[in-house]
Amino acid sequence: MLSRRTFLQLAAGAPALLGQAPRRPNVVIVVADEWRAQATGYGGDRNVRTPVLDGLAAESVNFETAVSGCPVCCPFRASLMTGQYPLTNGVFINDVELKPNGPTLAETFRTAGYATGFIGKWHLYGSPDGKYGRRLAYIPPEKRFGFDYWKACECTHEYNHSLYYDGNDPTPKYWPGYDAFAQTDDACAFIENHKDPFFLMLSLGPPHFPYATAPDRYQEMYRDTNIQLRPNVPADKKQQATDILRGYYAHMADVDDCLGRILRTLEKTGVANDTIVVFTSDHGDMMYSQGLTTKLYPWDESIRVPLLIRHPRKLGRKARRIRSPINSPDLMPTLLGLAGLAIPDSVEGTDFFRAPAPAAFINLPVPITEARRYGFAEYRGLRTERYTYVRSIKGQWLLYDNRRDPFQMHNLCGKDKELQSRLDRDLDAVLRKRKDDFLPAAEYVKRAGVGHYQEVNVPVGRHPSPWGDWNSTLPPA
Repeated sequence: MLSRRTFLQLAAGAPALLGQAPRRPNVVIVVADEWRAQATGYGGDRNVRTPVLDGLAAESVNFETAVSGCPVCCPFRASLMTGQYPLTNGVFINDVELKPNGPTLAETFRTAGYATGFIGKWHLYGSPDGKYGRRLAYIPPEKRFGFDYWKACECTHEYNHSLYYDGNDPTPKYWPGYDAFAQTDDACAFIENHKDPFFLMLSLGPPHFPYATAPDRYQEMYRDTNIQLRPNVPADKKQQATDILRGYYAHMADVDDCLGRILRTLEKTGVANDTIVVFTSDHGDMMYSQGLTTKLYPWDESIRVPLLIRHPRKLGRKARRIRSPINSPDLMPTLLGLAGLAIPDSVEGTDFFRAPAPAAFINLPVPITEARRYGFAEYRGLRTERYTYVRSIKGQWLLYDNRRDPFQMHNLCGKDKELQSRLDRDLDAVLRKRKDDFLPAAEYVKRAGVGHYQEVNVPVGRHPSPWGDWNSTLPPA
């Protein structure tokens, strides 16, 4: 008779040999918030100081075109947990509660016999009042979607006075000092105290704003440093960009130290070779590139994120750079595939190592906050290894050759009609596959009943292009 453990592993697609389940790799996912792909030492940013991250890149698969398909916090997290696109899982703006229609990432690992743990920022419980009312609320066990060990908060960026809940205790507690350090302490203890196999997610708040709140010693690293800006930061925004980048990089330096402690703990406990380590982010940040702030937009500073995957036992410790795009919904099936687990039928993403896609689908079904303030309409698009093509609800909008124009300062829309026509057909094919009718934002807002959310009611403004080559085609919201 099969034991319950063996039965669960078999049910999850794990073959058993002589009644023994094969060795399963542990999984540790570290998610930073708002860390753009360009801000890495291994990616060429001379400002940032991330020796640990650079060292990890030297031992990992580096996905150079990792994309946050809907570059907003909650949509990314919902896609990570479900392997689905935002219009399928229902989380296409911030603070909508995730209500999964299939097994989640953690539930799938737990079913396979893994000890599961989550530490840090959750941001999937939602705030139905539309005014962030549940961001500091206790999250009941049934809304944790497969995570048993639990030290988390829905959403806070008060890094030096950071609330969390411990397991099933509804009494709020506070991390001592700077929360990323305390959360890392807890993650290291989880690794030390749990036997194989375990699945741990450490979800850190930094380097998301507020930028000037990193510990003093990290801020001091950048206080008088000459910050080299990206060429697509307009002249009139350079001082503002420099000021906030100092804090952005300071947060990154302390997160790098946190990552180092995680990696050292894996080595010390002897499980590093059998552990899949993932480092990524939910989206990027424009930092005044294109004259814009925060995320939400289809430019690379917003949609591209770091993604490193190290699995020494299966992939070795030799650096590999992959340029083919990988999207947020692909993370769940790719990790399940690496772990040898079956992928639930509800998953829409693909296991990258089995079937990489030629393009990542990018979309903003409903503009919120700064996207409205700057006057951007809803959009759909593709990010291939080389090109970015975007269509707004008003028509064809952006086209970049990212190889020749890596800072996306020359819009080819209307200029390279053959390329534009081909990518437009490719986008239509993806929309058909996704069953995405590309409806006006108001229709999705109405269907989801989120018309009272303050983020969808920000007054609409208008943002001129600093380069004069996409302003004329910029669609009004």
